[in-house]
Amino acid sequence: MEKNYLQLNQITAYTKSFHLSNLVWDLVTNWDNFAKYTIGQQFVDAVDSISANIAEGFGRYHKKDKVKFYYYSFGSVKECLDWNEKAKVRKLMSEEIYSKIFATLENLPKEIHQLIKFTNERLKI
Repeated sequence: MEKNYLQLNQITAYTKSFHLSNLVWDLVTNWDNFAKYTIGQQFVDAVDSISANIAEGFGRYHKKDKVKFYYYSFGSVKECLDWNEKAKVRKLMSEEIYSKIFATLENLPKEIHQLIKFTNERLKI
């Protein structure tokens, strides 16, 4: 009997955060240089680290290592909420784009916590 293993691209938190990172990238590349090099660079770094930490955690062997990286991604979500607010207040994005980013960021902690719960319940080590 062949075992089916969970793949990274089957993890909802990963796919949502990966798509979000590309949305933010596309947004920031259109900003002027001052906005890009102040808010933009940090926003992109933070949003990229959400999916990157999920991927790194997924690739770790031990449960504690996996969960540690999933919590790092949770912290990056909170950081992105701050950058998203700043970008809106400083009129760097439309209300529509702000709302789209915010909705995803608001949902990701639940997805990440489900991943942590799944990892803690299903893995022995």
